[in-house]
Amino acid sequence: MHDMLPHLIQTDFPSIQRTQLDTLQANLGYRCNQSCLHCHVAASPKRTEEMDWATMQLMLDFIEKFGITTLDLTGGAPEMNQHFKRLVIAARKLGVKVIDRCNLTILCEPGYEDFAEFLAEHDVEVVASLPCYLEDNVDAQRGDGVFQASIDGLKQLNQLGYAQDGSGKVLNLVYNPPGPVLPPEQQALETNYKYELNARYGVQFSNLFTLANMPIQRFGSTLISKKTFIPYMELLRNSFNAATLDSLMCRSLISVDWQGYVHDCDFNQQLKMPLGSSRAPVHLESLLEDGLPESAIRIGDHCYGCTAGQGSSCGGALNA
Repeated sequence: MHDMLPHLIQTDFPSIQRTQLDTLQANLGYRCNQSCLHCHVAASPKRTEEMDWATMQLMLDFIEKFGITTLDLTGGAPEMNQHFKRLVIAARKLGVKVIDRCNLTILCEPGYEDFAEFLAEHDVEVVASLPCYLEDNVDAQRGDGVFQASIDGLKQLNQLGYAQDGSGKVLNLVYNPPGPVLPPEQQALETNYKYELNARYGVQFSNLFTLANMPIQRFGSTLISKKTFIPYMELLRNSFNAATLDSLMCRSLISVDWQGYVHDCDFNQQLKMPLGSSRAPVHLESLLEDGLPESAIRIGDHCYGCTAGQGSSCGGALNA
């Protein structure tokens, strides 16, 4: 796989600063039951990196000290971390909103059959990835059988009250384009998704988030190999939308990797770009001792992926 940082480190992207920190996004490890072509962390069943409980305790201490209101759990498949349930329970006791970035198929895997019920019991908000409402398209991107397992996972969550009127249980879906193009307009695509998934399979969800594919890790390496990296970067740059700058997720979030090192976002984490202007890796432990550094955010050419067109974030379009 190609090292993407040398292709992205030089940039004319405008300087940005963190305004109000309210979200801690934690990557619990890179192990996953899938190996998706677009994955920006290159997750797979063969990965062994996993956050330990000592690092999770540091996160909980950080949440208390700095008044964090949202803990956003990602991976890999975050549920595959052996301490996942313990962390969720501890965070919910602190009154923090917990988001689980779930691939849906994990809910059908042996040993994880009770996880949907666990998420519902602890009022965890689920953000689930489903790149299309057509089986052939999903299986082509994620592997044979992934679509049907995803539908089964959605049905489990619906039966437990997710995305049902009056339940308060939020189930959002995430769409990534199948290749080096920008996502379609979010609201129109959400309307199509809701109609098609309900009509075809009888499943419901709360909102649809559209995300652009980031030119890093597995997807970025594929672009290099296919000689489409430069055209894709030109597309992102030419689609720059300054109106999205104020809403960028990095302005209210920091990202923690499985070892406890801190970055400005999950994408910077994968590029091993330290927090802010630091030249050396920054660990949660040092933030607990020394406090948060200055608010400057480390940028690269990949940042154009979050500002192209309607904008892109872990919460969907920024200018929908």
